[in-house]
Amino acid sequence: MPVETVDRLAQELSAESASVRADVDAFFAELLAPTGDSRDRLYEAMRHAAIGGGKRLRPLLTVAASRLFAIDRGRALRVGCAIEAIHVYSLIHDDLPCMDDADLRRGKTTVHKAFGEAAAVLAGDSLHALAFDILADAATHQDPWVRSDLVLELARAAGPAGMAGGQMMDLAAEGQQLDLPAITRLQQLKTGALIEYAIEAACIMNKMPAEARTPYRGYARNIGLAFQIADDLIDHSGDEAAAGKPTGRDANAGKATFVSLLGEERARQQAGFLVNQAIEHLSGHGREADLLRAIARFAIERDH
Repeated sequence: MPVETVDRLAQELSAESASVRADVDAFFAELLAPTGDSRDRLYEAMRHAAIGGGKRLRPLLTVAASRLFAIDRGRALRVGCAIEAIHVYSLIHDDLPCMDDADLRRGKTTVHKAFGEAAAVLAGDSLHALAFDILADAATHQDPWVRSDLVLELARAAGPAGMAGGQMMDLAAEGQQLDLPAITRLQQLKTGALIEYAIEAACIMNKMPAEARTPYRGYARNIGLAFQIADDLIDHSGDEAAAGKPTGRDANAGKATFVSLLGEERARQQAGFLVNQAIEHLSGHGREADLLRAIARFAIERDH
């Protein structure tokens, strides 16, 4: 690929990433405004978790995928914020003492450390509910059948057949010697399910039949695994300040990862292969897919 094309895509990704991060923060700032009553501490905890920090990868993917079908950016952003609400709720709960017992998340004190465990549980519960509130609102899409499909597929991606199931598999895997297929399956649920939904949501908004979504699912599955390998590499040898969270936790917990199974060099090679494969899934599109291509390349170039 010509250098000028690579530079253009990098600039486009940087600009759109910054725009999406600002828009997501603004969305949650308005939605989670203080109530002026005894719920204020709950709203403060939700704002602490949802506003500021993070790559906003999932909203960015939905906005980028919406370009393929000329979907209104504002509607795509609402769906992206619903996914981010699920993601943030999962981070709050993952950080609890009964799970990972973390002190730092996105460069900030974790919610249970800042507001207490009870408020953290309720903040996570509330963000979970808020996600479906956003999707069911007519402002997200004019067609109620589309909104229904968006709700259904997010519920599947977030539940026992998706993210939550993957988290349970991750907890059960501590101290076990999992093989590569088992780790891949675990991560496809824990991390990949929401990433896949972020892309498929655009297909749903475009009223695309399920059988026509195969290349987009392929793209999402590939970059989901590539991002997880990158996360494993960051946890293995990354800088804690850049990552915004403690590193080395997987090794300390005795968890098998792509890096522990493949070694650092082979893991990087596998991530590169997955990125190339993801980009190939977009071969039927022109420049409208450039942002998705740039996101795929970012997967193996990031430090956080």
